[in-house]
Amino acid sequence: MLEFRVFIIYRPNNRSSYGKKVMTVSDKRTDRAIRVTWTGFFWNVLLMLFKLAAGIVGQSAAMIADAVHSLSDFVTDIFVVIGLSIVKKPADSCHKYGHGKVETLCSVIIGIMLFGVGTGILWSGTITIYKYFLGQAVYRPGLIALLAAVISIAVKEILYRYTIHAGKRIDSQALMANAWHHRSDALTSVGTTIGIGGAVLLGDKWRILDPLAAVIVSLVIIKVSIKIIYKNIQELLEGSLSEEIEQEILLNINRVKGVKNPHNLRTRRVGNAIAIDMHIMVDAKLSIVEAHNIATETEKKLRDKYGIGTIISIHVEPYVDLPGPTMNAPDRSNSKDK
Repeated sequence: MLEFRVFIIYRPNNRSSYGKKVMTVSDKRTDRAIRVTWTGFFWNVLLMLFKLAAGIVGQSAAMIADAVHSLSDFVTDIFVVIGLSIVKKPADSCHKYGHGKVETLCSVIIGIMLFGVGTGILWSGTITIYKYFLGQAVYRPGLIALLAAVISIAVKEILYRYTIHAGKRIDSQALMANAWHHRSDALTSVGTTIGIGGAVLLGDKWRILDPLAAVIVSLVIIKVSIKIIYKNIQELLEGSLSEEIEQEILLNINRVKGVKNPHNLRTRRVGNAIAIDMHIMVDAKLSIVEAHNIATETEKKLRDKYGIGTIISIHVEPYVDLPGPTMNAPDRSNSKDK
C-alpha cells in the first residue's frame, strides 16, 4: 500500500519575496519588543534611585525592599533585550528552527529572578516582624517614603499596561513575563503604601504594618514567579499546546476538502511560533500530485489561522473505504514510509 510524507517547514530566505516579507514581520516584532523593554528600563532606573533615596531618608524597610525590586526590574530588562536580539537572528545550520526558544529561556530567567526577589523581601520582612515581637523598635517611616510609594504605583501600573499590551499584540512570552515584573512592583508599592501609610498616620503601635505589608506583597510576587517559571519550563520541555487549541487545529483541518481522519496530532511552541506534526488520510485513488495539493491546502489553512511562521509536518496516508467495521483505516503513527 502506498504511503508518503509531505514535510513542510517555512524557512525564510533573502532570495524569496515571501521570505523577505516574513523576515520584515519578524524584525518589526522584535524591534518593537526591544523598544518597549528599553522604555521600561529607563523608567525603572529613575524609579529605583528615587525609591531607594526615599526609603533611606524616610527610614522605611518596605520602601527599601520596593527599591530593590525595581533594581531587579531593570536587570531583567537587560536580559530581555539580549534575548530578543538573539531571537531576531535568522535560522542557521545549527538552529534550523530558528532561535525562538531563547525568548522562552529569558522568560524562565525572569521568573527565577522574580522568585528570588520575592523570597528576599519575604525573609527581610519576616525577620523584622520577629525582632519586633522580641522588643526591637521598628522605625517610623517618613512622609517621603509614602509619597514615593504612591508615585511608584502610578508609574509601574502604566508600564505594566504598556508592556502587556505590546506583549499580547506581538505574542511575546518574554515581554509578557517582564510586564508581570512591572505589575509585581506596582503590587509591592500598593502594599508598601498601606504599610507606610498605617505606620505614619496611625501612630507608633502600627509601625509593624510596614514590614507586614512587605511580607504580604512578597507572597504575591512568589506566586506570579512560579506561574511564569512553570509555563515556560513546560515549553522548553516540549509541552503540548492546550487541548482547546489542539481541538481547534483538528476542526480547521477537517474543513479542508479531501482530508479524512486527521490523527496522531503533536504540537509544541518554538518561541512565538507553533509547531504542528500530524497524519492525515486522503482517498487512495488520488495521484501523488493531488494528495500533495491537499496537504499543501491543509498547511495553508493552518498558517492562515496560526501565523505565517507556523512549522508544519504532515504525513499523508491512503484512505480505503471498506465496508463493515474496517471502514476507518487504523492509526499508522508508527508505520514506516513505503
